[in-house]
Amino acid sequence: MHHRKLVIGVGVCVLLATILSCNGTFDLEPTTTRLSTSTTMDNKIERDALIPKNAVKMSPDSDENPPLLYSSEYEDPVPVPGQVNTAGAEDGVFVTPDGNTMYFFFTPDVNIPIEKQILDGVTGLYVSEKQNGEWDRPERIILQDPDKLAMDGCEFVLGNVMWFCSAREGYTGLHWFTAEYRDGKWQNWKNADFNPEYQVGELHFSRDGRELYFGSEKPGGKGGLDIWLSKLVDGVWQEPINIAMVNTPDSEGWPAMNPAEDELWITRNWGVWRSKSVNGEWQKAELIVSPLAGEASIDGEGNLYFVHHFYVDNKMIEADIYVAYKKR
Repeated sequence: MHHRKLVIGVGVCVLLATILSCNGTFDLEPTTTRLSTSTTMDNKIERDALIPKNAVKMSPDSDENPPLLYSSEYEDPVPVPGQVNTAGAEDGVFVTPDGNTMYFFFTPDVNIPIEKQILDGVTGLYVSEKQNGEWDRPERIILQDPDKLAMDGCEFVLGNVMWFCSAREGYTGLHWFTAEYRDGKWQNWKNADFNPEYQVGELHFSRDGRELYFGSEKPGGKGGLDIWLSKLVDGVWQEPINIAMVNTPDSEGWPAMNPAEDELWITRNWGVWRSKSVNGEWQKAELIVSPLAGEASIDGEGNLYFVHHFYVDNKMIEADIYVAYKKR
């Protein structure tokens, strides 16, 4: 595999609530300020326990800017049923093609500085399984050694492999890693096998693992973040192609394909947009849901999952995962 230096783009920084500047150094506080190893790594703290007692759980009824649907193909968006959403922030959703497993990023308090979030023992990646039509109690996914700290996010799962970005001990800035699902848990995390010189934000692989869509401010785009496509040829990731029909002078990021791979979903201007493939070519994207919506994930039935952020007086209160069910 051809390896080159990896730099993570601004899209990942946004997902992790501007964890640090993309070229910044990840500096840990003294070890005496950390939670105990057993508390942090054995998942003994329930994530609800660290949500502030005065936190407001928003609902569609109290939402000043509810997500609006711009397509007749879907039911109106609603919070996902079950135990996923809280008064904290659920973000960065990924749903498996069978629609039965959901991965997401969680932090209990959006107002806590990132250097403290990383110490709280609950901020990070979670997984929930669907049971009888509702999402069950999420469990935290640990992707770090017991005696080390990490802030993981922007997950993408293909089969038994997870790609994720992380700010962690021993690294400067953000880097991409992979983990393997074996014996009932995610393990064997290591540096990802692609390391481009250009910045790479959130990503999506094709089913065969030979095409990689990502958001980047790579030079040569239309402006801001653009969606790019790189193809794997003879073990080497090729120079990316700008998906010109999808991109505009505004920023486009957070790409996701539906399982049939004939729809490319992106985030632009706090909205979720969709491009359709016609004769193998992506078409101009159309707005599907907005405002304060982004980071789409599509299951095999065509249901649209996305993150909705709640703002009051221009201040972010929390974030929840929503779904717009495909009409049958």
